[in-house]
Amino acid sequence: MRAREALTIRELGRRPYLETWEAMRAWTTAREFHTEDQLWLVEHDPVFTLGLAGRSEHLLGLEPTEVVRVERGGQVTYHGPGQAVVYVLLNLARRQLSVRALVQCLEQATIDWLAGHGVAAQRRTGMPGVYLNSSYPDGLALAKIAALGLKITRGCSFHGIALNLAMDLSPFERIHPCGFADLRVTDLKTALQAPLEAQLHTPLHTPSTPPQDLNVSALARSFVQMVASSLECDPAFLKPEMQASNPNPDD
Repeated sequence: MRAREALTIRELGRRPYLETWEAMRAWTTAREFHTEDQLWLVEHDPVFTLGLAGRSEHLLGLEPTEVVRVERGGQVTYHGPGQAVVYVLLNLARRQLSVRALVQCLEQATIDWLAGHGVAAQRRTGMPGVYLNSSYPDGLALAKIAALGLKITRGCSFHGIALNLAMDLSPFERIHPCGFADLRVTDLKTALQAPLEAQLHTPLHTPSTPPQDLNVSALARSFVQMVASSLECDPAFLKPEMQASNPNPDD
């Protein structure tokens, strides 16, 4: 049986979006064919981002200066505290992994992770990302809990997936999330407060650990581990002193 390879995970903590985006683009541009793949785990300061083909009509009164236009796929979304963002920096050509397969892998990892915490989620045809299933009550049924957007350049991926854990969801009311006017957005904390019949099994929280007290950092760390496992890899977390930005450390 072939041994699973290690997949390096950089924990960046809470960072401004522009700083991280620029670092991710520079890292991807500088990488060579044999550069190791990485996952970057980050929590962003509040920011709206608009995909390459994003349309201004999905910005409900936002000023252009409030939105960062980026090269990923998809429309407009929001990043902020309480959200686990995993940037997926992979050489797809070397892994012989198609874009479609990567999208399905990221979605399934998220669905499986949520199932492990008692939350029932699913895909929706033609709408990348992950959504609560229809067993939830009105307002939560088919609400989006994770957004996904990728960019592929020279056979390598960047950008990734953002899972809502315990957020202020009100900024989503200032946009048409992902370009859909009637799309509700939710988070893990809200899903765990739904009636138990909507959940798969024992929820993550107990009476002594209410949803508002969820440990976002620990949840984010376990989520990125699930993403690594879905890629048939073992997560290898970098020590803080090893968090270098050079993808080719021997240069």
